[in-house]
Amino acid sequence: MKKLGLIYVLLIGCFLLYAADYRSKSHLEASRQAGGLRGEIGEKYIMITFQMGIDYWKSSLKGFEDAASALQVSVEYRGATQRDVNEQITVLEQAIAKKPAGIAISAIHPLELNATIDKAVEAGIPVVLFDSDAPGSKAYSFLGTDNYSAGVKAARQMAELTGGKGRIAIVTLPGQQNHEERTRGFADTISREFPEMKVMAVKNGKGDPLLSRQAAEDILSGDPGIAGIFTTEANGGIGVAEAVREHLKRGNPGPKILGFDTDKGTLDLVKSGDIAATMAQGTWNMGYWSLQYLFALKHDPPAAQNSGSSVPRRTDTGITVVTRRNVDDYYAK
Repeated sequence: MKKLGLIYVLLIGCFLLYAADYRSKSHLEASRQAGGLRGEIGEKYIMITFQMGIDYWKSSLKGFEDAASALQVSVEYRGATQRDVNEQITVLEQAIAKKPAGIAISAIHPLELNATIDKAVEAGIPVVLFDSDAPGSKAYSFLGTDNYSAGVKAARQMAELTGGKGRIAIVTLPGQQNHEERTRGFADTISREFPEMKVMAVKNGKGDPLLSRQAAEDILSGDPGIAGIFTTEANGGIGVAEAVREHLKRGNPGPKILGFDTDKGTLDLVKSGDIAATMAQGTWNMGYWSLQYLFALKHDPPAAQNSGSSVPRRTDTGITVVTRRNVDDYYAK
C-alpha cells in the first residue's frame, strides 16, 4: 500500500509539473500573438547601395524586405546610380535627413563614408554595414562575407581547376575593401600552398564588363598561356569570359575562369561552361539580418544597455562554390 501511495504521489506531482509547464508555454505563446517582435506605425528602415540597378543587390534587398514583413515595418531602397563615392555620400545625407529608424549601407569606399556614417549614429540613427565595410566608422555591425577567407577558398578552387599548376591572373577592383581582401587572400594562398602556381598579374577591371574585358585582353596578349583568371566581382567575370572567348577563336589555350557572385549573367556563363565556377555569397542573409540587427538596435538602444551593443560586431554570412553541377540551385526563384 505504501508503494501504491508513493506511485500516486509521483503521478500527481508529474501532472502538476506538466500543467505548470503547459500554462507557462501557453502564456508565452499568447504573449507572442498579442505583441511579439513588431514594429511601430511609420517605422521605416533604409537600405543604401551603389550601382543600385545591378542584379547583385536583388537578393540582399529581398532579405531586407522579408525581415520587414516579419517585423511589420516598412523599408526603402536607395543608392548611388554609379560607382561614385560622392553620390553615395549625398544619398546617405538625404537618408539621414529623413530620420529613419535605421540605415543599412554597403560602403563604396572603406574610408570616405566614415564621417557621414558617424553623423547618422551621433544623430541617434542606428547604422549597420553589409557586403562592404567601413571599419573605421561608428557603425554598430558589419554583415558580409569574410572576404579574406573567400579569397583563400577561391585559390583552392582555382588549384582544383588547373591541377595545381600554372600562371594565374586576377581582375579586381582596387580601393574597395572587400575586393582587396579577396585578392590578398587569393594571392597569399597561392603563394603559401601551391608552389607550382604563381600570380603573374593583378589588373583593375573597375567593376565594369567592358573594362574587365580590356584588362583580360591585356593579360592574354602578354601571356597567351595563362592557366587561370580569378575575378573578384560579377561584372569582371562577364567581361573576362568575352575576352577568353575571342582568345580561343584564335587557336590559343583557354584559361579557367573563376568568377564571383551569382547574378544571372554569371550563372548563365557557368551553365554554358564559359566560367568554370563562381563564388556565391550569402546575400539574402546580409539583407535579412541587417534589418533584424537594426530593429534590435532601435528597440534596445546601446545607450540603454550596460554591456554595449545588442548585436555582434561582425557576422560572416558565408561563401559556397557554384559549378555546372549545382548552378540551377542559384537562379532566383
